[in-house]
Amino acid sequence: MALRSQAGRPISRPVPTIKSRGFNAIEACLLVLLGGALGVIGVAAALPHLGNENMLVPELDPLRERYGPGKNSQHGEEWIIRDFFQNRRGGFFLDVGANHYQAHSNTYFLEVELGWEGIAVEPLVEFGADYTRFRPRTRFRPFFVSDVSEQEALLYSLPSAPRVSSGVERFTTGAAEEFKLDEAPERRTVPTITLDDLLSAEGVERIDFLSMDIELWEPKALAGFSVQRFRPALVCIEAHPEVRQQILDYFAQHGYVVVGRYLRADIWNLYFTPREGDRR
Repeated sequence: MALRSQAGRPISRPVPTIKSRGFNAIEACLLVLLGGALGVIGVAAALPHLGNENMLVPELDPLRERYGPGKNSQHGEEWIIRDFFQNRRGGFFLDVGANHYQAHSNTYFLEVELGWEGIAVEPLVEFGADYTRFRPRTRFRPFFVSDVSEQEALLYSLPSAPRVSSGVERFTTGAAEEFKLDEAPERRTVPTITLDDLLSAEGVERIDFLSMDIELWEPKALAGFSVQRFRPALVCIEAHPEVRQQILDYFAQHGYVVVGRYLRADIWNLYFTPREGDRR
């Protein structure tokens, strides 16, 4: 779900600088390989018509054989999530940047096939009706997730391709050029909220799975989220090169580690879980 970001107007508080723990030699090598792959792919790889299916990813083959071949997620996210939870039934998810109720969704299978429930956060309100119709266990909330609540952000979307949206105008313009669409991005203002405020208002005390895909705005969203309070067992978060280190630093500081076995199976996202001693 790479083309549905939320980066918006600059907000007064800067993204905090966080000191990270060091990575061991194996982690460092894996992250170098990941960084090189993402650096080559760039923005173009986030476009919907390009996916893991067009690349040789042998680490994904065992998951495809066990859980595939069909999936709803854009890349291998659905298979990885199912593998981590071992098709567990009845959990709770938070899907930030949820977009379409099924297409490229990391949480559709969890709800429809495994009986999970959760919250879908997406500033494009037009997606809400289908969540009400097709995903009754999901609460759709039309917000732009950031580090402050009750402000406004700018969102740019393509009229003929509403799933392509971003708070960064040049990102959306670049997508229009890639798709050869002769149209300018539509601009709209959307309300902001922090995840802490949202979850408190919804009465949520614990998350099993957090999915976040908001095109470069992840550090701002994480700055408004108390991960140690809600303690998701698994986090799937998109990690563009520009913000990858900030994401790694945030989770390292808060007692989370990268799930190494998925690093090469999905080069678009990072997967985090609490360290052994921090699990509860």
